[in-house]
Amino acid sequence: MALYDNNNIGEEARQILAAQAHIWNHTFNYINSMSLKCAIQLGIPDIIHSHGQAMTLSNLVNSLPINNINGTTRDYIYRLMRILIHAGFFVQTNSINKEENDEEEGGYLLTPTSRLLIKDEPLSLVPFVQWILPDWSDEDCIKILRKCKEAIPNKENGGKVIIIDMVLMNQKGDHKAYETQLFMDMLTMVHPSGKERSQQEWAKLFSSSGFNDYKKYRD
Repeated sequence: MALYDNNNIGEEARQILAAQAHIWNHTFNYINSMSLKCAIQLGIPDIIHSHGQAMTLSNLVNSLPINNINGTTRDYIYRLMRILIHAGFFVQTNSINKEENDEEEGGYLLTPTSRLLIKDEPLSLVPFVQWILPDWSDEDCIKILRKCKEAIPNKENGGKVIIIDMVLMNQKGDHKAYETQLFMDMLTMVHPSGKERSQQEWAKLFSSSGFNDYKKYRD
């Protein structure tokens, strides 16, 4: 593989390099989710949150529920945090670790995104990793919703069904949010009849299940 100095190459070569990087990024995009899963299993968001301030790498490694095998854990965690910082799950600040010869060491902080991964966070996404209705066909969803309707009081007595799920929007919306929805829709294809639904499709499900109206929150 040839090495290029990006400042001394032509526009055509720069476009080729950018195209190659784009393909590689998509090929290895699964590493982002694997890295996030690893951080959650290690309890890193909760550990940093409990620390109450920017947490150095040394303190983070010492707080993890794992053994420092052959002294390599520090390097592994550093590399794990590096990719998660790049992905926007954590930020790094400059702090002084006076316990290690006054060596300057970055401190890790949570972002609004990683705060949703804290176990005690009211809006935590950890308990909601398995949504229900996208795994089922329209016919099965109608059966599920009708059973829900039978189990609740009527509307006048406060009966309601709360659904936490995704509404597939059109491409004119936020690019990142739309990309997330496309990923989720592709994921539902592991179920023969699964799919994400647009607002019109949700409305049709509710109507066919016997619900007269609905409200949508957090557009």
